[in-house]
Amino acid sequence: MKKTFSRICFATLMLFTIFMVTTAFAGSLVVGGKGFTEQLLLAEITGQYLTSKGYDVELKTGMGTSLVRGALENKQVDLYWEYTGTAFLNFHKNKFANQPGKEIYDAVKTKDAEVGIVWLNASAANNTYALAVRQEDSQSKGLKTLEDLAAKLKEGDKLTLGCNIEFYKRDDGLKPLQKAYGFEFPRANVKRMETGLVYKALKEGNVDVGLVFATDGRIPAFNFVVLEDTKNYFPAYAITPTIRKETLEANPDLADHLNTLSALFDDATMSNLNAQVDVDKKSVTEVAKTFLTSKGLM
Repeated sequence: MKKTFSRICFATLMLFTIFMVTTAFAGSLVVGGKGFTEQLLLAEITGQYLTSKGYDVELKTGMGTSLVRGALENKQVDLYWEYTGTAFLNFHKNKFANQPGKEIYDAVKTKDAEVGIVWLNASAANNTYALAVRQEDSQSKGLKTLEDLAAKLKEGDKLTLGCNIEFYKRDDGLKPLQKAYGFEFPRANVKRMETGLVYKALKEGNVDVGLVFATDGRIPAFNFVVLEDTKNYFPAYAITPTIRKETLEANPDLADHLNTLSALFDDATMSNLNAQVDVDKKSVTEVAKTFLTSKGLM
């Protein structure tokens, strides 16, 4: 009888131990991120939110694109926020031919499912290339879309463009953009410079049009207007949570949690969050906490 009781106790203890280990494993997450402001914010917001939901979260940020993707594949991180266009063009080597954003999302979601990576709901934030103008020029010259810009150039307006060297040279950069919209900046009117200097040049009136990233915090801070890409020339770079399949299977509630966050982000929201860090010089931790609190999530 004593042996039977001891066996029962031992079995109960082992089951309890297994349960505790499994629970601890399921509740521990590594959230990855790249090394620029937007990615640091996304990781911090995710970490704080999931911590409030009872998860033990470790952040591993500051990685390059290939490194964080490799870390996800190699189980060194459990999840991170990726851009649909990055996966479509860089990871899976597709060619962009004006595919709509939904088609790009579906393509990367399907392809990555083969290697155990799940794409959850895409946000409305699209950090793609864009052309921007100063707000006063948008109003005075009627510049709202890239088609408006094309019309002004065809009418003979002597507008100057600021862009980085890569965009000037790349196969999906300035030349095919001009072809798609039927306009051309004279070579002398294209000012090539580092990406960060484009924003300064546009703000100070040294160029009339600037190449920007659509969710950059300097867009609202400097009162720029992004010209609408009516022909869908630029690939979609929708910000989307990606997660290892086995992590999601162990923690199925993560889908709801991450989709809740994804639904909060659009271009204006991400630009504002980025600006609080890059322009207002607030800490990433502070901005993340304030954002989550304002949404009733903390």
